Amino acid sequence: MRRGILAVLAAAALVWVLPNTASAQGRCETGRGVWADQAVANAISLYALEWAPFGATEVGWGTYLPLLQKELGTDCEPGTSDFAAALAGFQARYALPATGVFDQATFNVLKGVLQERRPFVMARIRDECPEPPPLRELGYLEVQEEHADRLTRLLRRDVLDAYRRMAAAARYEVPEIRNDPELLQIFSGFRDPEADSARCAAERNCDGLRRAVCSPHRTGTAVDLYVGQLLGMGVDSTRPESRQHMSQGAAYRWLVRNAGRFGFVPYIYEPWHWEWVGP
Repeated sequence: MRRGILAVLAAAALVWVLPNTASAQGRCETGRGVWADQAVANAISLYALEWAPFGATEVGWGTYLPLLQKELGTDCEPGTSDFAAALAGFQARYALPATGVFDQATFNVLKGVLQERRPFVMARIRDECPEPPPLRELGYLEVQEEHADRLTRLLRRDVLDAYRRMAAAARYEVPEIRNDPELLQIFSGFRDPEADSARCAAERNCDGLRRAVCSPHRTGTAVDLYVGQLLGMGVDSTRPESRQHMSQGAAYRWLVRNAGRFGFVPYIYEPWHWEWVGP
């Protein structure tokens, strides 16, 4: 049954990409003579690749496409020759075979590049667990900034200022975000380290993906932002279909392109989780 579904998806991807690569002569198809086969392969695997990037099986890699496009410096879709060319350039830059085709090795490099931009991760690699800030450095969120699903209260003051500027810019620039007051509300900010450790131990999910014994939320610089949710799933559901849904929304796509302007960097596994690293 699963193979049948994947075959249908692969066929649909081919139907989608071939007319585009056959007819487009301009934008995103300037390398069609060189990268056409790779474009077809990427269009198929976008929906049909069966893999386990974080341990559990996922189908397709659309969840990670916005971050990959940002890193490649292109908004071309995977089924285009220019995306394949940009991907090959990325692969060559990091000493991978410049095939122009998405694969696990390419994803691993993308993940590593993004993780290196998170000072908290680098501290954990050094076996350090940053101390929480003193209470005087924490500020209270306003009611309209908190998501009703899981109320939070505090964030480091400089991070809160940056968040407010970022949320205001997003609402100014994107009507869909402006018209939905839930989008970009915070459902987790500063978390007391002792309470956080006790919670993840009690829930048995101290796995480093969903929750860690030493969490970046202890620093007051990490925010979990509402970027949408699937019906019946939580605002931080890690189910593959949930994370893929979030990654396709206007809020997440805006964050990928613009959060860096305000000092925030992403966590590739959780579309809702962003960390402030400064200007």
